[in-house]
Amino acid sequence: MAQQNSTAVNPKDKTVTGNTIEKGKQFTFALAGNANVGKSVIFNQLTGSNQIIGNWPGKTVDRAEGTLSFEGNEIKIIDLPGIYSFSTFSMEEIVSRDYIALEKPDAVINVVDASVLERNLFFTLQLLEMNVPLVLVLNQIDVAKSKGMLIDKNKLSALLGVTVVFATATRGEGIYDAIREAVKVANNKPKCKQLKYHKDLEEQIEKVQHIIEKENLNLEYPSRWVTIKLLEGDIEITKLVAEKTKTVIAQLKLVSTEYEKSKQEKCFSIIASERYALASSTVAASLQQEEISRSITDKIDWFATHRVYGYITAAAVIGGLLLWTFFIGNTLSGLISEGLSTIYSVAPELSTSASILGIIFNGFWGGIDAGLTLIIPFVIPFYLLLALIEDSGLLTRVAFMMDSAMHRIGLHGKALIPIILGYGCSVPAIHSCKIMETRRERLLAAFAITFAPCSARTVVLFGMVGLFVGIQWALLLYVVNLAIIFIMGRVAMKAVPGKTTGLIMEMSSFKRPSIKIALKQTWTRTKSIIYIVFPIYIVGSALIQVLYVYDILTPISNALYPLTVTWLGLPAFAGVLLLLGTVRKELIILGATAVLGTTNLLTGFTSVQLIVMALVAMLYIPCVSAMATLGKEFGWKTATVISLANIGTALIVGGLTYQLLNLFI
Repeated sequence: MAQQNSTAVNPKDKTVTGNTIEKGKQFTFALAGNANVGKSVIFNQLTGSNQIIGNWPGKTVDRAEGTLSFEGNEIKIIDLPGIYSFSTFSMEEIVSRDYIALEKPDAVINVVDASVLERNLFFTLQLLEMNVPLVLVLNQIDVAKSKGMLIDKNKLSALLGVTVVFATATRGEGIYDAIREAVKVANNKPKCKQLKYHKDLEEQIEKVQHIIEKENLNLEYPSRWVTIKLLEGDIEITKLVAEKTKTVIAQLKLVSTEYEKSKQEKCFSIIASERYALASSTVAASLQQEEISRSITDKIDWFATHRVYGYITAAAVIGGLLLWTFFIGNTLSGLISEGLSTIYSVAPELSTSASILGIIFNGFWGGIDAGLTLIIPFVIPFYLLLALIEDSGLLTRVAFMMDSAMHRIGLHGKALIPIILGYGCSVPAIHSCKIMETRRERLLAAFAITFAPCSARTVVLFGMVGLFVGIQWALLLYVVNLAIIFIMGRVAMKAVPGKTTGLIMEMSSFKRPSIKIALKQTWTRTKSIIYIVFPIYIVGSALIQVLYVYDILTPISNALYPLTVTWLGLPAFAGVLLLLGTVRKELIILGATAVLGTTNLLTGFTSVQLIVMALVAMLYIPCVSAMATLGKEFGWKTATVISLANIGTALIVGGLTYQLLNLFI
């Protein structure tokens, strides 16, 4: 494994003192913590390019694993899903707790947001209940200091019985310390401090724990942790214990019933209150709050979540993201097109009399032209601005403000995040629906995403309408698309039984976005275009032009004539374009360029036909990759139903639009 670069583990940051670390060992460390605390930033800093992203065995939850060479030791880093507790409400929580308890990593690095320390310690206390070898990393310590929070690291360490490290992950600060301390913990295996709750609760815990230990159940989980989970009513742990003995369950019911009766409150609520109380007292004893003036970010935060101004902010963010993409994309596309035309101009018409090499080269260059002028200018600006909005914390506030509107289609505000991602690419957007709590919500969000105009559809929209009909028509089609997403979302909400849950999401601190992180995220999201789409464009363009010149595509066009020509009012060859679009939507533009022999689409379409073609392309099924993702996540029957809904909507809306436009244009 390669030695980690200096940006992840900075040699100048060696402020930790202690025993020399032994060399030549292999360790496994787990990164655990709430969502949006900087855990993934630390993971990327540590592992660099040495990462493997997949799924946990038998689960649809992402598994991120990387490697690190540190002072002669080989370390495997597991980035656990961001969670808030070890309940069984989500697959992420089950995956995380089972990995920590059963796989027993050599150390757990608990990453918390120092600026909201008390809230994050609720999860830290649950890790301590599991008696795991722990290092507590207080990330975003710079944000905490800017809020006047002075944390006594030594006091906090003494109260919790774990090593505490300050960090600012975006700048690589404290990461060396965190790994060095984790190696020390892995080597020395220090005994964890057992934190005590209120006397009455501790008495109940001791009663049940004594019963469990007396039964000698040989559970792989710590007995105290099992006891607490049983008192909380954890379904999975209760089932596990019941399979081994009915005695413990029977006596547990007696203890918990009596305790709940005396307290007039459920056990799970009592335990949660105790954790919060302990977290609060710990922070109160280790933190000093200084008076500071209200910062500009606090004022922006207030504005972005205001009951009136917040909606203005949300509309401005979403609209600005699209307008940025439109105008920057158009400008770049024009400049690139002019530059390419000075090198070589694609021949507008070719026939069988042309040489096969000439036909292939014409299509080859047409693919390059279409890729550079219609993909890069629109995709990269979109992802760049989206990454900046995400990193600043603004996107979560937009989701918060849109919560009530999203409830009208059976979702909550958190669903806005994968839907907005869908404007970039449907595949990762559908994949990111895992952040939703229930299968129903994940399904409804994924269904809405299939109608969202991804970057490939945006290319078709601007390549056909924006460039040749007018930007106002392109914007109007976006408005129509939003209306259709809302209408179809309402239909799906009625068709899929169940209730919508409330919004529970981490509101990360508002901060200045990192250009470095934004550029890295942009590259991650767009590199597939460079590696995959461009070769497809170049080879596909040449192949399509050969097929068209030699009249091989005509039978397909004729078969689809009733739909494409009679109902939608499109040119006969549009049927072939729609079929190509099922592979990748950009192939519609590519196919049109190859068929017409020019990037000037007005030679083969009227303005009305371009509008109808773009609208149908926006609504009918996404690419095969997106449908495969739907099939994998929700099953092929569900994916087929969604596909039919997409196709039906596209044909109905497209045909009606053609009839209406002919009346007014």
